[in-house]
Amino acid sequence: MTRWNWNWDERPGADSPAPDTPQGSATAQSAPTATVGGLEDAGSRQPPDAGQGGPQRGFAHRQLIRRRRAGGLLALLAILVAPIVVVAYGASGGAHRRLSKTASASSGSDGRTDGTGRAPAQSPAALARAEEGAINHVLSYTPAVVAGGRKGNEVALTFDDGPGPYTQALVAKLDSLHVHATFFAIGEMERYFSAGTQAELRSGDAVEDHTETHPMLTSLSRREQREQLFEQIVRVEVLGVPRPRLWRPPYGAFNATTLAQARTLHLLMVLWSADTADYTVPGVHAIVERALAGAHPGAIILMHDGGGNRSDTIAALPAIVAGLRKRGLHPVTVPQLMLDDPPPPGEPLPSNLSGD
Repeated sequence: MTRWNWNWDERPGADSPAPDTPQGSATAQSAPTATVGGLEDAGSRQPPDAGQGGPQRGFAHRQLIRRRRAGGLLALLAILVAPIVVVAYGASGGAHRRLSKTASASSGSDGRTDGTGRAPAQSPAALARAEEGAINHVLSYTPAVVAGGRKGNEVALTFDDGPGPYTQALVAKLDSLHVHATFFAIGEMERYFSAGTQAELRSGDAVEDHTETHPMLTSLSRREQREQLFEQIVRVEVLGVPRPRLWRPPYGAFNATTLAQARTLHLLMVLWSADTADYTVPGVHAIVERALAGAHPGAIILMHDGGGNRSDTIAALPAIVAGLRKRGLHPVTVPQLMLDDPPPPGEPLPSNLSGD
């Protein structure tokens, strides 16, 4: 099947009737010929030089064809260029919004100017490049992390299994707390709740890879594992999300094949050091208690924005953030944690958390 036929205008009778107008109907037969700039509408055109007007109509017809070809080419170029512009904007746009939100956060008792304890001095584009470089550096010595380093005062709040019906409310709560987080999104859920991912993008949160359909990866073939990782990337890039560089395996399940496929896609696997088990809906108090019990410099805390009722998780966030800040810990995204305080080289590879 020809995807684009530049000669369609030159074929006699190539034009189809207007939508919802059956061929041979009275409307089609009796409708007057429409003109644009003195030229007949495409629906009644004859081949060049045919009928009245001869050479003049042939010349006018050829001019029309040229204009339409040029217009079609411009439209095609716009279609091709638009995604590139969106992705390029997203790559630095998220960093811009992240700097803006942290700059507007309330100063701590120590007088520091943002939630990370340091005034944002980098431009959005420079920050995006720096985070990208930090992830590449960590990937150069390990395929996976469970936490950052312990030299700083940052922790990462992470949310899995979205987007879902609670995602936008959760992002709004984080915004009110002047906190950025990392969302490991399921590609298939973008079909229904992409507004949640758009909210994350607008807020400057990190949107990363949690596979396309949330399968147990260890039960899949090499090709199927790669498809799960890659299809999610394509799905979120269409929304304007910068290409994910981090990923998290569903159920914490992975094997050597999984790590090899992630490596080919330049993805760093991010597990967690503290699990709130909020997916069991244990109540607000239990979620807060578990998050703070696992909080330490470099901690990566696991919660969920999708996969069930997440109203308790949302309600727990103010107490979690207040508790972290009381201890001098500052919530950041995982990319920023990798930039500011990455794990040291030489740490043992994490085990398969699913027990598989």
